[in-house]
Amino acid sequence: MVSTHNKDKPWDTADIDKWNEEEFLPEHNSTGLPFTEESSFATLFPKYRENYLREIWGDVTRALEKNNIACELNLVDGSMTVKTTLKTFDPAAILNARDLIKLLARSVPFPQAVKILEDGIACDVIKIGNFVANKERFVKRRQRLLGPDGNTLKALELLTKCYILVQGNTVSAMGPYKGLKEVRRVVEDCMRNIHPIYYIKELMIKRELAKKPELANEDWSRFLPQFKKRNIARKKPKVVKEKKAYTPFPPVQLPRKIDLQIESGEYFLGKKEKEKRAMDEKKEKREEMKDVKQKEREKDFVAPKEDAYETKQEKKEKKEKKEKNEKKEKRQSESGDEDKEPKQKKTKKNKD
Repeated sequence: MVSTHNKDKPWDTADIDKWNEEEFLPEHNSTGLPFTEESSFATLFPKYRENYLREIWGDVTRALEKNNIACELNLVDGSMTVKTTLKTFDPAAILNARDLIKLLARSVPFPQAVKILEDGIACDVIKIGNFVANKERFVKRRQRLLGPDGNTLKALELLTKCYILVQGNTVSAMGPYKGLKEVRRVVEDCMRNIHPIYYIKELMIKRELAKKPELANEDWSRFLPQFKKRNIARKKPKVVKEKKAYTPFPPVQLPRKIDLQIESGEYFLGKKEKEKRAMDEKKEKREEMKDVKQKEREKDFVAPKEDAYETKQEKKEKKEKKEKNEKKEKRQSESGDEDKEPKQKKTKKNKD
């Protein structure tokens, strides 16, 4: 929009794109002096990333040197550090370097992570570990983000124009600011048990609407699908309790522990005899359990039933015998039908 201030501004014309991000060059640093203070950022990385970082650290150093940023890999503490130098002229370069080491620590490959140094690309590391307390439920919801064969994640990457990596308790995303905002919304709602497919449908409709210039200044809510949450009440089967017959008399009093001991004769035994009796009972139970476990183990070693082995000659004889029996049955059935027919004719003659 052209400025409406009364003062004449010959340089402010309609053809200027005020939202265009120009590359920051050394000439833009008006003083030409280095920064008064050194800025540095450090981040820890997991043990399993150590070998990979050691291999690609030369490439990381060369990429940061172009922006006059120094870096250090400390394998003893398991940390990465980036800091400004006397040659650094871009104030945002150290922030991009901080994001680079953060992404490398979260298992983003270097060829993808180094794109964060470009203008117009930002990153977001979304923590998802605190949404669900149950581990099985957490794994199931995290798997929804990936989808079958990673198809859900691919669809989100295409619609938001962001790179997304699901790793452990975090989701790392890289791309334009508008896309990162959508990714965070989808990821957080997915962990709150809202399926990402609803947002994928919404993003697809928005992409088609953006192509129409006549709808640029209109509200799109009427075009977007409205998904209402439905709580379907599930009926639990009623357990019908049988009513006991009413009796005015109280239930029979149960015998005391001492009474049971007197009946079994344990009450009159001495201390040593009681201990011996208890040991014998434990031994019997132990032996019973031992037999049961032994039988369960032996089940795995029981040989399966196999068909009896037959030679070719035996199979041939068996087949011939079967064919002979079938032919014999056919003959008997045919001869039985012939015997029945004349009897029927005789009965007809007698009637005549």
